Amino acid sequence: MKRYIEGEDRSQATLFPESLDDYIAEDNPVRVIEVFVDELDLAGLGFDGMEPEATGRPAYHPGTLLKIYIYGYLNRLQSSRRLEREAQRNVELIWLTGKLAPDFKTIADFRKDNGPAIRKVCSQFVLLCRNLKLFSEAMVAIDGSKFKAVNNRDKNFTPAKLKLRLQHLEESIGRYLEELDRADRQPALVSDARVSHIKDKIATIRAHMRDLKKIEKDLAQAPDQQISLTDPDARSMATHGKGTGVVGYNVQTAVDTKHHLIVVHEVTNAGHDREQLSSMAKQAKDVLDVRTLTAVADRGYYRGEEILECEQSGITALVPRPMTSNNRARGLFDKSDFQYISKKDEYRCPAGERAIWRFSAIEDDRTVHKYWSSSCPRCPLKGRCTTSPYRRIARWEHEGVLDRMQRRLDRTPQASRLRRQTVEHPFGTLKAWMGSTHFLMKTLPKVSTEMSLHVLAYNLKRAIQIFGVQPLMKAIAA
Repeated sequence: MKRYIEGEDRSQATLFPESLDDYIAEDNPVRVIEVFVDELDLAGLGFDGMEPEATGRPAYHPGTLLKIYIYGYLNRLQSSRRLEREAQRNVELIWLTGKLAPDFKTIADFRKDNGPAIRKVCSQFVLLCRNLKLFSEAMVAIDGSKFKAVNNRDKNFTPAKLKLRLQHLEESIGRYLEELDRADRQPALVSDARVSHIKDKIATIRAHMRDLKKIEKDLAQAPDQQISLTDPDARSMATHGKGTGVVGYNVQTAVDTKHHLIVVHEVTNAGHDREQLSSMAKQAKDVLDVRTLTAVADRGYYRGEEILECEQSGITALVPRPMTSNNRARGLFDKSDFQYISKKDEYRCPAGERAIWRFSAIEDDRTVHKYWSSSCPRCPLKGRCTTSPYRRIARWEHEGVLDRMQRRLDRTPQASRLRRQTVEHPFGTLKAWMGSTHFLMKTLPKVSTEMSLHVLAYNLKRAIQIFGVQPLMKAIAA
């Protein structure tokens, strides 16, 4: 007969019960949460309830509720109802809270009412990582990713989507009216029950169209011509896949290239990254407390003003130039085929002719210089260069900044690969933790709080992997 490992008899009494602490191993990550929260100045961070009321039912200590949330996000338990159940049956949480089991409303209200303080806790852990010398390389990779909000795509409206939806409803009414006409002409072909059902459908569609007409009026007054009914701050954003847009938020992160810790993060509802580079890079520079910083980003961040702002702030930006030349698409020479000679302030064209400065103009609040060559009409390469009488070259007054950045990129061809290896993995990890729903809260401030808890959990797990539980606990308590 086969032998098996057998459990203890449930009715067996023990003379000396084990203590709760015996169930938690010395290298259990829950011990790091305990030490980290106990070392925080919760009152200084702005948590509510640090001064208990003199009367009434005693409240839970904010530190207890913060421990519950950090443990939850570290173990993919973001829902307050799930945390309530786990606090009653999970040995690790029972140890962490001292057998306290708050109800889900208390847990949810803590996250809702202490958003700014929770975001400061996330920043405190990043400062701890800096003090532990985890950011030895003054280099970060910056990227953004779209995260789904609590807002169905059918509850998000833009002028184009609203027009298409009204068109579909009008077509549906037309089909139903045709069927009613057929019922009048040939009553035997359409039952009375079907006629009644069609009339109800028409009434429902017309009521829905009236609602859409009201939304159309509100949409005309919206600053960005977009309305989300469930989460008013969520926005429809395009993604790489065709027809795979998402209603949600654009989360920006700056990730350390050595240990892949998230240095700074920010939740925005802008659908693109073009105006995020300097802001994220300067925040990362301040957090790392360095004089100079190298920031790597993808083509979506390429914008002259942002790159100039970085250089003026002591930040070396590495952002590839977008491949969006209309001339190149038509088989003509693009701007990269023209060599700029800074000493003479002129260009040398592919035919070897000089394109000299002609005049300056203001375009979109930017000073742009114009260059062209007098040899264009008789140039043998004109058919490959331009369809106009002259090939005009526009140069932004600060384009030297972009030229210097391109030379740096040419010397560091591994920059794009380093960016992908650094910043895309944290996004994949966070989305796997979140599951298919991503964010659970609504509006930008609350979503920012939720993202801070995810980032704190991610950085905490990374630090445990780097140091180990016991050394990290000693470092926190030091």
